[in-house]
Formats: sequence, C-alpha cells, structure tokens
Amino acid sequence: MYNLLSGLSIIEASSFVASPTAGLYCAQMGAEVIRVDHKAGGLDYDRYMLTSEGRSLSWENLNRAKKSVALDLRSGEGRELLVELAAKTGNLITNLPEKSFLSHEAVKAKQPDGAPNLVSVRIMGWHDGRQAMDFTVNAASGYPLMCGPEEWDMDTAPPVNQVLPAWDFITGAYCAFAMLAALRHRDQTGEGSELRVPLGDVAIGTMANSGAMAEMLYRGGDRERLGNAIWGALGRDFKSRDGKRFMVAALTEKQWNGLIEAFDVGEEIAALEKEVGANFADGDRPRFEHRHRLFDLFQNAAEREDFDALAIRLSAAGTTFERYRTMHEASTDPVLIDENPLFGPSPANPSQFEYPATRSFANIPGRDAGTPAPAPYLGQHTEEVLAERLGLSSGSIGELVDRDIARLSDKNSN
Repeated sequence: MYNLLSGLSIIEASSFVASPTAGLYCAQMGAEVIRVDHKAGGLDYDRYMLTSEGRSLSWENLNRAKKSVALDLRSGEGRELLVELAAKTGNLITNLPEKSFLSHEAVKAKQPDGAPNLVSVRIMGWHDGRQAMDFTVNAASGYPLMCGPEEWDMDTAPPVNQVLPAWDFITGAYCAFAMLAALRHRDQTGEGSELRVPLGDVAIGTMANSGAMAEMLYRGGDRERLGNAIWGALGRDFKSRDGKRFMVAALTEKQWNGLIEAFDVGEEIAALEKEVGANFADGDRPRFEHRHRLFDLFQNAAEREDFDALAIRLSAAGTTFERYRTMHEASTDPVLIDENPLFGPSPANPSQFEYPATRSFANIPGRDAGTPAPAPYLGQHTEEVLAERLGLSSGSIGELVDRDIARLSDKNSN
C-alpha cells in the first residue's frame, strides 16, 4: 500500500462491487477508508462464494485496507451516527439512493463549523433514477449480442453475457477518479461537490467513447459477430498440434512481422497477397478484411507444432500472444502470481484462508509498496471510529453497544 493519499479520510456506505471498488482503490493508495455497514452486514456481506466458516471471499477482497463500523442502519439513531460521521469527515462514497437519509443535502446540512465542504460520490443505476446492475446495463449496451460464434444469426441467436462484472469495476475506478478530482477542486476553491455517477451512463458512455456508437450510426445497423476474433485488426485464438489454445494479436508492424517469422509462413503470406491483391504490411485494414484466409493459414501452421515449441518462437519474435488458462490455472501460475510484484503475502484474512493478496495496481519505482492489508472484521473499528471521529466516550459507546445500535467486531461470530 502506498501512502500517496495519507491524511485523507473517506466514509464509505456501500455494497456489492462498484462502490466498494472505489473505496478499495483509495485505500490502496493510503487513504483512510471507513466502511459503515448495517450491524448484521451489508447486502454483500455474505456474497457467494462463502468459506466453510461463512466468510465471503468477495467481501474480503473488495474491502482490504479499510476500517469497518457496524451500526443499526434501520434505526434513526444508527442513521444519524452515519450522517454525522460523513458530515464531520466531509468525504463520502456511497451507492445509497440520492433521496435516502444519506443524501448529499442531508449530510451537508449536518456539517459542523470547520468541516471541509462536503464531497460526495454517489453511484446510481440509470440517470433517470431507475435501478440497474452490471448485467442489466450490459444487456442495454448491445455488447452481449455482439458476442458468440461468427456463424450465429444476428436476429435469432441468444445473447452471451460476459462473466466479469466489468461495468461495476469500471464504475468503481471512475468514482475513485471523480472523488480525487472533486477533492482537488475543493483544495483550490474551497467548494464541495455532489457527483452522481450512473452505472448505466458508464456503460453507454464507454460504448460511445470507444467509437462503437458512432460506428453503428454510420453503418445504420449492427456489427456482425466475430467469435474470438479482434474487431478491426488481426487477432484470434488458435490451436496447436497438442491441443493447446492460445490467443494471438497483431496490431503493429513488429507484431505482424513477428507472427510471420514465428509461424514460418513467409512464402504462404506472399502467395496469398498476390492472390487477393493486398499488402498485409499496410496495416490493420487489409489484414482484417482478409482475416478468414489469414486465420486458416495460421491455424494450419499452428497444427504442425506443439504449443511449447511454438511459444518459444513466438516469444523470440516479439509477438503478442498468451495461452488460454482456466482461472484456477491462472491463480496458481508462478509467472502471473508468485513472481509478480503485484501480489504480496497473505495477511490475516477474516476468512482465515491464506492466499496471495494484491497490492495497488500502480507500481511506483523507488517507493515501497508495502505488504497487502487485510480486510477488517465487520465492526472491528466501531469503537475506535466513534471515539476519534465523533468524540464519544467509552461509556457512551458501551451504551450504544448494549442497546444494539452499534456492534463491535464479529471476529468470533462464526
């Protein structure tokens, strides 16, 4: 964990993926992120998959390096404590509805003199207030109907959902950026900001930013399915003689020349160029337009060798390729995990399960990334935060615990 954001405190009231991701990225850069949940855990506290002790591995990894406060958020008193924490801290990340008890205006109204003007980042569903989640906005984006085998009919074939909740993670990353942008603005002007980030807008906006929306409007229709091929360039999966599947991409002149060298198909490429009247060295367009003939050519070459021998030549020629792995294989791969400085030793996870943990994705030369921090136990920092942030005495906190308005660590609850 780097300390680029040391001194910054953020209250996070969230669940599921996007909002916790925003807090996670800030925490991994050194911010003090205090996640406040309902006393029994938020909606994602027991998100599948659970260990035999009932601990969510998803929750554990999305909440590393954070502090945890557990309050009765179904009671007025518990909600007031959360509002007061956000008001005094001045920085809030949440996916609670904008008209909830934790609205920007409600928190702003409770800010004491001397508190920094409130910056709140709120993740919404759609811009018009409709609910949404990753897989529903993905359905609206059109991407699932672009996925699948090339021979599938566009009008009758089913959609293919992506497994990764990509819009959630992109939204979380964008919200971390939006929070820091608003904080910079406050540092310069003293003004607070309310930022609402609809998940649906992130999906549709990303589609537009990629040029895909302009493409569809220019076409006056939809793009064809491409299977595992890369749109607009040469790239696809191939199968070696020993049955190993691998992905190859050739987007640059170096990658294209390396591919010809590694597959030893220079004569075949020259003959195909003469036949179709194209020069494949001219760039993506001729290679993409004649991709089917090129795919057949490279697949025939791939079938002549086992993958390990072919991989040596692909590496030596400077190509861009990777063998397909199962996720379990990826999780145990020494190059991807053991030798990767992204991963550090297992901290003391609430699940008690030991496994490599991520540091910040950013690698800063000359700075120690530190060891990965664990996720907190639910309520682990309730007493500390209520005392330090709200100035409550131990007696007052004890009384809140006795009345079940606040809860302490659930370390021994399983």
